[in-house]
Amino acid sequence: MMRPARIVRSLSTAAVLLLLGLLVAAGTARGAASTNRKAELPEPTRVEVEAQPGGFVMTQKVKVSAAVQSDYDAAVRMVEQERYDSGIATLQQVTEQAPQATAAHINLGIAYARRGELDLAEDSLRRALELNPRHPVAYNELGLVQRRKGEFAAARRSYESALSVFPDFHYAHRNLGVLCDLYLGAPGCALEHYEAYARAVPGDEEVTKWIAELRNRTAQGGNP
Repeated sequence: MMRPARIVRSLSTAAVLLLLGLLVAAGTARGAASTNRKAELPEPTRVEVEAQPGGFVMTQKVKVSAAVQSDYDAAVRMVEQERYDSGIATLQQVTEQAPQATAAHINLGIAYARRGELDLAEDSLRRALELNPRHPVAYNELGLVQRRKGEFAAARRSYESALSVFPDFHYAHRNLGVLCDLYLGAPGCALEHYEAYARAVPGDEEVTKWIAELRNRTAQGGNP
């Protein structure tokens, strides 16, 4: 009996909201992340990760004009509103004017992926990782793109890279669990990461159901 396709929830929406605080104009923090900064960052390409209940906050100091900051904020809203053409065009301008802003490259990759332009999405996410090789959001989004391209082993490596940087990154656990369950045929891996996600997000009834189904299939000796 064929099981229905499982929805792979992208981090895209959460990432857009999370990244609002990454681009700061002339060292003045904006967005939700600004309220929990520990200290000013000495280098503009460094990103600080601070754990918080249910996730983490990332901050990056990038000196840009108020106009570029405004364009970035507007582009994020466009992507949230599914106005991808306008959002992509504006984010392209931001990345040209602030090439070191990792957040802009990530959100550009997210927008391309939502529009189905997976190669362009991958290029933008890899550019973000060139700027910061330890950016868990970029790795998670790259994994989603690679899964959609059928590059399952590469997707697994990307999710695992995200978790190596931030082991409690629940979206990466969920996405890796789905990948192992439905695409790699690795029930042990799937169960491990579903359970890690469930510990972080205990109210997700969908994943609770997946765990029960997977345990049942494993107990019966069925294929995942």
